[in-house]
Amino acid sequence: MSQVRAIIGLGNPGADYEATRHNAGAWLVEAVARRAGGALRADRKFMGLHARVQFEGRDLHLLNPTTFMNRSGDAVAALCQFYKLAPDELLVVHDELDLPPGSARYKTGGGHGGHNGLRDIISALGNERGFHRLRLGIGHPGDSRQVTNYVLGRPGKAEHAAIEATIDESLATLPDALDGEWAKAMNRLHSFSAAG
Repeated sequence: MSQVRAIIGLGNPGADYEATRHNAGAWLVEAVARRAGGALRADRKFMGLHARVQFEGRDLHLLNPTTFMNRSGDAVAALCQFYKLAPDELLVVHDELDLPPGSARYKTGGGHGGHNGLRDIISALGNERGFHRLRLGIGHPGDSRQVTNYVLGRPGKAEHAAIEATIDESLATLPDALDGEWAKAMNRLHSFSAAG
């Protein structure tokens, strides 16, 4: 199995969105950049904020698309074409309604589960679903009609702290995940809960 060479954090661009639940994936990639001593910088060729960093001895591309969520695939496809990245060399980090805040799960392949960012990436990669995902729990509002306002809303203080704790734990499992040691990474991350 290929090693992961790029981590993509999904979110929406701009100050209005940066603190919203839908941007949890982008938060994680920002945390990786900080931990690696790098800085995400606007790169028009990748339609996003890009950095190339050394993370725990591993050469990594980091990308937060700035195309809005439902066009994330444009940025991902541009990165893949330029650096000759295969889908199984990607780790896409995104918010997950089906998990409570304070939990996260790795997953490889599968559908988009209604997530517009994943839907567009699958489409842009020619219906290729074999990329890895890191699903950061944000919880569900309980009513499907409230989902849009919920994901575009800001988490409360306790909820935000739980998500941040999960991001920290995810960073601790990333070296194993990046090396393709998925069982080891999953075993640690999937048993973690920061839920109050």
